[in-house]
Amino acid sequence: MAADRVTLSDVAREAGVSLATASRAINGSADRSVRPELVERVTAAAARLRYSPDATAQAMARGRTTTLGLLVHDIADPYFSAIAAAVVASAETAGLQVSLATTQNDPAREVQLVDLMRRQRARAVVIAGGRSAGSSTEDLAGQLAALRAQGVGVAAIGQPVPGVPSVAVDNLGGSASLARALLALGYRTFALLTGPRQRTTAQERCRGFSDALGAGGGVVIARSETPFTWEGGHAGMLRLIDDGSLHGVDAVVATNDVMALGALAAARERGLRVPEDVALTGFGGISTLRDVVPALTTVAVPMGELGERAVRLALTAEGDVVESVGCDVVVRASTPDLRRR
Repeated sequence: MAADRVTLSDVAREAGVSLATASRAINGSADRSVRPELVERVTAAAARLRYSPDATAQAMARGRTTTLGLLVHDIADPYFSAIAAAVVASAETAGLQVSLATTQNDPAREVQLVDLMRRQRARAVVIAGGRSAGSSTEDLAGQLAALRAQGVGVAAIGQPVPGVPSVAVDNLGGSASLARALLALGYRTFALLTGPRQRTTAQERCRGFSDALGAGGGVVIARSETPFTWEGGHAGMLRLIDDGSLHGVDAVVATNDVMALGALAAARERGLRVPEDVALTGFGGISTLRDVVPALTTVAVPMGELGERAVRLALTAEGDVVESVGCDVVVRASTPDLRRR
């Protein structure tokens, strides 16, 4: 009998057991076990016939797959790509395969994808990205709580989700450290590319920066609300330039790195030099910032650590654990020391 045509019924017949017993012996079962002697008989029959178990059937029998679902806002964003790479590596170490989906920054889509992971019987689910204030976070928390109640491991990256083990980025502390570093370099007046006002990440980074700035004698004299994208940073920087808001500004601070890259392109389009005419910073620590000219100052988030911790929490955490990950200011050529001029 050809191996690729051997069915579970053939194995059951060879072992002299029922189809249900053969299925439970090979695929496992969420609620029933098989006597050891019958398991031995069935596995011996499967070996003789060179039967290959069906992974989907095994997952259905055991009540869950070996899949870890990963939801990110935008895989094209280098920030999320770096997190995804770390999640994949950690999941593979744990014997899991990653199923990746993008939420496109849509809270309703995020909730739908979590429900899809539930119906696909994922072993664990990790969601990465900032949250928006309001009912969408409550809806997401409800879906994730339902997953945990069914024995599915869950973890969030970036912003804590109520009732869910989370790895949180210290946005307040990181942005405050950036403000202090820039003040120490002689910068006093700033413009902010804020990101979307409803996003908790943007709120925290703006607040941490502004509070530390005020305590140190600096001031924000212009703001531009923008999406967390290259296009958002580009458009926001153009607005600041074209309406004259950059007059008297020492440095433009973007609340994420991709926005900072868009702002750099906009400055060049308008004939402004960075850092000679205005300095520029980001937040995140994506690797491409080292390769642009000038290399951009940023607040580096340990994205690999975020992914590794999230997988561990999803597979082992009990209760509502929140682990905070610190950030480091990396000063590069886009913010030279003004005291030496």
